[in-house]
Amino acid sequence: MISLDPAPRSAQRRAIRTCERGVSAASDNVAGMRIAVTADARGGTLRPLGESARRVADLARAVGDHERAERPRWVWADTRAVYPALLARGVRVARCHDLTLTEALLLAHEGRYGEPRSAGAAYARLRGLPVPGDAAGPHAVQDTLFEPEPAEVDVTEVLDDQLARVEATHDPGRFRLLVAAESAGALIAAEMSHDGMPWREDLHDQLLTEILGPRPVHGMRPAKLQALADQVSAAFGAPVNPDSPQQIVRAFKAAGLAVSSTRSHVLKQVEHPAVAPLLAYKELARLHSFHGWSWAHQWVRDNRFHPEYVVGGVVSGRWATSGGGALQIPKVMRQVVVADDGWRLVVADGAQLEPRVLAAMAGDRGLARAAGEIDLYAALAQPFGGSRDSAKIAMLSAMYGGTSGDAPKLLAVMRQRFPQAYAFVEDAAKAGEDGRLVRSWLGRTSPPPSAQWLALVSGPEGARAARDRGRFTRNFVVQATAAEWALTQMALLRGLLPSPARLVFFQHDEVMVHCPEELVGEVSAAVGRAAEEATRLVFGETPVRIPMEAVAVSCYGDAK
Repeated sequence: MISLDPAPRSAQRRAIRTCERGVSAASDNVAGMRIAVTADARGGTLRPLGESARRVADLARAVGDHERAERPRWVWADTRAVYPALLARGVRVARCHDLTLTEALLLAHEGRYGEPRSAGAAYARLRGLPVPGDAAGPHAVQDTLFEPEPAEVDVTEVLDDQLARVEATHDPGRFRLLVAAESAGALIAAEMSHDGMPWREDLHDQLLTEILGPRPVHGMRPAKLQALADQVSAAFGAPVNPDSPQQIVRAFKAAGLAVSSTRSHVLKQVEHPAVAPLLAYKELARLHSFHGWSWAHQWVRDNRFHPEYVVGGVVSGRWATSGGGALQIPKVMRQVVVADDGWRLVVADGAQLEPRVLAAMAGDRGLARAAGEIDLYAALAQPFGGSRDSAKIAMLSAMYGGTSGDAPKLLAVMRQRFPQAYAFVEDAAKAGEDGRLVRSWLGRTSPPPSAQWLALVSGPEGARAARDRGRFTRNFVVQATAAEWALTQMALLRGLLPSPARLVFFQHDEVMVHCPEELVGEVSAAVGRAAEEATRLVFGETPVRIPMEAVAVSCYGDAK
């Protein structure tokens, strides 16, 4: 198990309090107040910890009253099952403890990654009852406004157990910060889905018409797609459906060309007149499928794009989406993301986030000094013959395990110049190769090796399987910590934003705030302040800078 040196306890406590203040304006004397919530279709129950549960018919109203009066930390089974209905009633809360997300973090830390993580499953384990599986996967949630937990589940008992297990982790202070940030992320994800990203429907339709042709009748291809499909068939000399990989492979075979797949990088190696229109068709068909008229009908309402985010949807802690594809918006589509009249989009991302995170984690003074510069790769360039590109290749190879081209030579230079940073990721890689677990800075734990990997590693393919897992764990410790920094930064920013500014988009290390034009300066300052504070909270005192320079635009397409 790869462990990390614990931060000073005083720094940990200060980090937790500050992160909570970023998520909530609660004063210190009520910072510990928690109210457990159990919701159902008829209302729900509220139970301040240490008191009896109270049945309420109007849950949203009751939560809103307590939020205004006490600003407690709400405890509920799953934010996605409770919070959307509160938001629909105009109720926003400052902070929560999400039992499902916390259970997933704890199970992974205990080497039990993948076990059912719902509050019902956690309670069943406590009581020695049959453990229910997660509904349709680890991130599933039903479509009811309020998702009830089984009546016999004691939410407060699950909370008490989780708090005790947090204290038993390898570093409770850091893990508490991870739990707070993960739960804050759940609130932010629900709020962004509710508020929506500005999305001009008229401009979207205009753009699709320019690229694909007029909107077709249901079941037909747009004109430009059909024209390309006709070109593909003409090139093969027979009707071929370009949407069918099997037909494409057979058509090439009939032409005397064997192709292993219809992936673009494979087709680009083939000389045949069908290749050019086929590649063009694939690109336009992807746009039509993932961001076409049908997509807009499902996900865009009243000039707002409402995706469904999944907090911690990737093993590294990065977010995913269960609908709408918000994390894969093509560049061409950014021009339809336009602020309302009199408003602006403030966009910022963490510059070279993962290399800076590595510098902070490893405590490598040389790399940390370089990471204090605005352009990390330029600061690293001198040891690599003055080439910024060489410095970038060396750094990315160290983090991702690259061995092709000039990577081995450049890695040798990096190993000599930044031995602590290099050793940090090498240790993580060696742990993975040995089948051990690794952890992020705050304690997110990698999945254990699969049964398939254990079988492979003991066979003739063992060396390759070990290297593959080593590359995964090498990157996990960096990418997962970068995700933690980004989540902490966003939680802090949420607490700093002036009303009515709203977070409307988040992707890995990029945030977008929609705000009135007169608040641009205040919002931009809040972005920078949140980045600085997140660096201090997560890593303590460090010379590493993770700059987030905000730019205010009317159109997202103008931000890059």
